[in-house]
Amino acid sequence: MHTFRTVRSFPPTMRLLLVNQLGIDVGFYLLIPYLSTHLSHDLHLSAAATGAILGARQLSQHGLFVVGGTAADRLGAHRVIPFGCAVRTAGFALFAFGDGVPAALAASVLSGLAGALFYPAVRAYVAEAAADRKAEAFALFNVFATTGGLLGLLLGSMLCLIDFRVTALTAAAVFAVLTVAQFFALPEQHVRPASETVLRDWREALGNHAFLAFALTMSGMSALESQVYLLFTESAHRASGWQSAAALLPLVGAVANLLLQLRVTTLTRLRGGAEAWIAPGVLLIGLGFLPPALTDGLGAAAGALGTAVRLAPLVVGVLLLQLGVMVAQPPAMELVARYATERMAGTYFGLFHVLSGTFGTACTGGVGWVMDRAADNGRTWLPWVCCAVLGTLSAGALAFLHRRRALPTDPAVTHA
Repeated sequence: MHTFRTVRSFPPTMRLLLVNQLGIDVGFYLLIPYLSTHLSHDLHLSAAATGAILGARQLSQHGLFVVGGTAADRLGAHRVIPFGCAVRTAGFALFAFGDGVPAALAASVLSGLAGALFYPAVRAYVAEAAADRKAEAFALFNVFATTGGLLGLLLGSMLCLIDFRVTALTAAAVFAVLTVAQFFALPEQHVRPASETVLRDWREALGNHAFLAFALTMSGMSALESQVYLLFTESAHRASGWQSAAALLPLVGAVANLLLQLRVTTLTRLRGGAEAWIAPGVLLIGLGFLPPALTDGLGAAAGALGTAVRLAPLVVGVLLLQLGVMVAQPPAMELVARYATERMAGTYFGLFHVLSGTFGTACTGGVGWVMDRAADNGRTWLPWVCCAVLGTLSAGALAFLHRRRALPTDPAVTHA
């Protein structure tokens, strides 16, 4: 009830953007989690080809975020968002009808390009529509995205029992509906470019050294958050011996987000500004890797009880990690909007995700390398410790930026 009351307290544009994000995540999680299996088993592609196709989506998305953000600044988010959804409709439909590597690669690139277009545009639009309630708006944004992801995973798991093409066409249909709805329903923005050229906008953003430092330090959170789908799930499978355990921990994190995100954001808003909570949140994310590290390799009784004992530290770790994300992520999005100069919110959101996402992906690759080396040496606790250290270092860097006043404060509070 608290969530619905909060949603109703926002203007119609904000409510529309929340429903839009719900639909985006339904369509995304309908397809993407099952794409790897389709490529390797249905199309009989090699692991290298499968990895290249999946990597092409991530590369096209992360590498072009700033292009999508700048397009939103200059053309209006109300135009860029439906165009991005239309591109993803085409990409997902191509997954359904393309049977070879060229078609799958083209579909993957189109899907990534679509995310690069609407992802920063949606966030810039949310920041504008939320006015002085940005942290609360981004908290709701996370709740709706999580709900959409759960619905997409559930529906996708059922449709994949029929055929992957049915799944891909359903996901494409979701984005087609979103395209039409957004084209007619999103209110038009009044666009006034910040400067005469795109290059000048980019030079201005890249010259904001405090913002660049903030974006790079936030890459630690990006890398650690993704470990729910790598380090935690691999360990859950190893601890339990059954493949379905991989879905348990993301589910625990998603449910925690649905139940607690708004309450956590409300409490942090009442006890300091957004800039004060990002470092503690990232530190909490890092601490989430300690319970599995401290208990890794410990024996337990056989049977269901033993499995529960081995999984318990992982569940505790995921809950701590997710709580840290709930504390740090909405304020982080609010700070990106504060860093942005007038009429350049899309560019700043795009650049933020390029930097934090790229370095976060590199860190994730490093964690995977440590996992392989640790498994060979029998030191399975090592990647957990590395992640905890990464979280601590990121939190320390953010605390340093806060002490140096490199994190922007709320203008309403500053001038009170």
